Amino acid sequence: MRKPILFCVFDGTITNTDNIIAIMKKFAPPGWEEIKEKILSQSIPIQEGVSQLFQLLPSEWKQEITDYILNHARIRNGFKEFVEYTKERGYPLYVVSGGIDFFVEPLLEGLVPKEQIFCNKSDFSTERIQILWPYTCDSQCLNQCGCCKPSLIRKLAKENDFKIVIGDSITDLQAAKLADQVIARDFLIEKCKELGIQHSAFHTFFDVIDILEKVEVNA
Repeated sequence: MRKPILFCVFDGTITNTDNIIAIMKKFAPPGWEEIKEKILSQSIPIQEGVSQLFQLLPSEWKQEITDYILNHARIRNGFKEFVEYTKERGYPLYVVSGGIDFFVEPLLEGLVPKEQIFCNKSDFSTERIQILWPYTCDSQCLNQCGCCKPSLIRKLAKENDFKIVIGDSITDLQAAKLADQVIARDFLIEKCKELGIQHSAFHTFFDVIDILEKVEVNA
């Protein structure tokens, strides 16, 4: 049987909501909604759009923004049990996130080891928040993804691994195209249907565990 390897998105998947959008709605810098629409319509690359969003925010708001997310973000039901399930089965689990380190890592502390988390970094040393991109696209991806999930899949998965992608958004679509199994919610379901990508729908991570139980037989 091929060995399952799991790539799980953070914002809107592990958490109930998209944290970048939550930050923008809360602090509401002028012009953020227009940038958001450009990202969702794919008229500008994700890396460019996220950079533009955070450059709207002063670095001196760091603590207030961080406190807001840590107090309001909610981990989706069943995630702790899902992580335990992957450990018990010996399935490698990687969090691949377009989110930012200052909220991704604290929210996952005690759940997922830091070395299994791949996300964008932040710099608060200048007047406006700067986003850093340690996991940009490899030579096979020209989408300027920011944190490039397809590139990470190519780097971390072996050729014969059974690649499972768990996600929710347009930003997860290129990763879904590389997967042997997609477990999707929200907008990613629509895109998978539109493109004929085989997928299973989920609401909680208890659903994900149930799906994985069935996937094993055919892996």
